[in-house]
Amino acid sequence: MNLSLKRSSATIFLSLVALLALTVTPLASAPLASAHLSHGCNCVTATIPVGSEPHGVAVDVATNMVYVANYFSNTLSVISGSNNTVVATIPVGFFPYGVDVNPVTNMIYVTNTGSGTLSVISGSSNAVTATMQMGTSPIGVGVNPLTNMIYVAAGAVQVISGTTNQIVDTILLGAGANFIAVDSATDTIYVTNALNAVSVISGATNSVTATIPVGMAPAFIGINSKTNTIYVTNFQSNTVSVISGQTNSVVATISVGSSPFGVGVDPKTNEVYVANEDSGNVSVISSRTNTVAATITVGNSPIGVAVDPGTGMVYVANDFSNTVSVISVARITGRPTSGS
Repeated sequence: MNLSLKRSSATIFLSLVALLALTVTPLASAPLASAHLSHGCNCVTATIPVGSEPHGVAVDVATNMVYVANYFSNTLSVISGSNNTVVATIPVGFFPYGVDVNPVTNMIYVTNTGSGTLSVISGSSNAVTATMQMGTSPIGVGVNPLTNMIYVAAGAVQVISGTTNQIVDTILLGAGANFIAVDSATDTIYVTNALNAVSVISGATNSVTATIPVGMAPAFIGINSKTNTIYVTNFQSNTVSVISGQTNSVVATISVGSSPFGVGVDPKTNEVYVANEDSGNVSVISSRTNTVAATITVGNSPIGVAVDPGTGMVYVANDFSNTVSVISVARITGRPTSGS
């Protein structure tokens, strides 16, 4: 199934993870009573207005800045993680969707599905420094900050040098490409495709090394580089597939809310945050038990998720609320009695 068909004609295309290790309105949220929390609260601590229909979210862990692609505004909102305010709004191409960051070079990459382009943005100047033609409806984008290579899902996977802003290779998957995540520790790229599977690509050879069946309509991908574990949301199965990076196999399937889409991983707490679009909440998965340990209410139609492990904050783009919910991360201990 091609993920470009989630929405009606009002939205043409169906809809990341942080790499490496002021209008503010509190929202009601509650972790399960049976789950014991330490440090943060696993609750929404701020709500930030952004542009129209925010989709992808990414965090620069080096600068504590958050970047949000506003699909119908054709802009990128820049949020300061220090005070939860939008400090800049950057015009990009038509229908921006995916966004990722290189914290080493302070460059941001945004896919524009309507323009068929990739916007390259300087985090220092908050300005577009290059616009690259990508081909058919680019959606996902992933960055390896260690190699300074960028990967864009645009039918095939386009491999881009962050040094030259040139396409250096094209990887054909045979089943399209929707969303991308990169494990910089292993130099491995994971891509969801239209055949309910994840393609595994070696960054060293730019070749597909494995294809892993998952649930129906796989969407975003989250990675915990510390444990070499990959998490894939299955939009039509209402599940998350847990993949071992060592064996390239699904080791667990976790039921979450309705229409799970975005996913982010906090390697410090070993928790996984899943945006359930039709449920209007976020499922918090304990990676130690592969169970849902808490459910957090956010805005309407949450899509994108990004985690800043440095600050212990999670950012959720609420598509129909035109907001970003800020969640304070908590380590979950004990055994929950129920999930979302």
